Amino acid sequence: MFNIVKNKKIFYIISAIVILAGIVSMFIQGFKMDIDFAGGIECTVSVGAAVDSAKSSEIASIVKDATGVNATVQKAGDNGTHAIIKISDELTTEKELAMKAALKEKLGIGDEAITNFEVVSPTVGKEMQTSAILAVVIAVALMLVYISVRFEFLSGCAAVCSLVHDVLVMVSFYSIFQIAVNTTFIAAILTILGYSINATIVLFDRVRENQKLTRKETFSNIVNTSVWQTMMRSLNTSITTLATIIVLFFVGVSSIKEFALPITIGVVAGFYSSVFLSGNLWIFFKKLAKHKNI
Repeated sequence: MFNIVKNKKIFYIISAIVILAGIVSMFIQGFKMDIDFAGGIECTVSVGAAVDSAKSSEIASIVKDATGVNATVQKAGDNGTHAIIKISDELTTEKELAMKAALKEKLGIGDEAITNFEVVSPTVGKEMQTSAILAVVIAVALMLVYISVRFEFLSGCAAVCSLVHDVLVMVSFYSIFQIAVNTTFIAAILTILGYSINATIVLFDRVRENQKLTRKETFSNIVNTSVWQTMMRSLNTSITTLATIIVLFFVGVSSIKEFALPITIGVVAGFYSSVFLSGNLWIFFKKLAKHKNI
């Protein structure tokens, strides 16, 4: 049986490579912020036909020609005949009117077809960024308290490090591939924190049970045995979750796809961290604290 504890450096290196690539990307190209955080304009247009990739490109070109700024276009609505136009820039009143006029002329639609015209200021976007970060920090802190009470403080530290790993992997992915970051992404992060901590708790529970059954074994051997005993449970849970999410990604509307993508990344990262990192990190913190029989 492959010894996960003895080969921990392999898993540390894999995680380090992914996270370092993300950090480099953050410094070089930063993030692509959606209007939720960057501010801008969002409106919904009923085009009377299916909004496929060609129609999306056409609408984006119309907006570009009329305003001189780039726009992202997403399909929406039950029948897929609505387009959500997002512009991460402030427009003057003249440009807003020019955009509406161009859309009506080129798409052959009336005033009633352009709805939900909303302007989000950069100030509101900054406040939302602060609130999002605060929400993640509070969630992680509360989980640290919970794990520390249920097990021990060192296991709580290990669990929190695993959660931070999952968040960094998701953030790195979005920076590297320049996927728009919005409030849906933050909701996905909070969801994954709960998913990942659950898998970690299952492992830690098994470690505690095995400690009572095999008191003479070293803690490292107990952790390695416990990881393999819970492996299939973690794998089956992740596979069934991914199967559902992938179906939603391919058949769902744009709002569902925005949520499904980060969840998919997070489920993979959560499985990896709970199986290959959390137990090893618990051992690491015990060694730092100079516990015996590690």
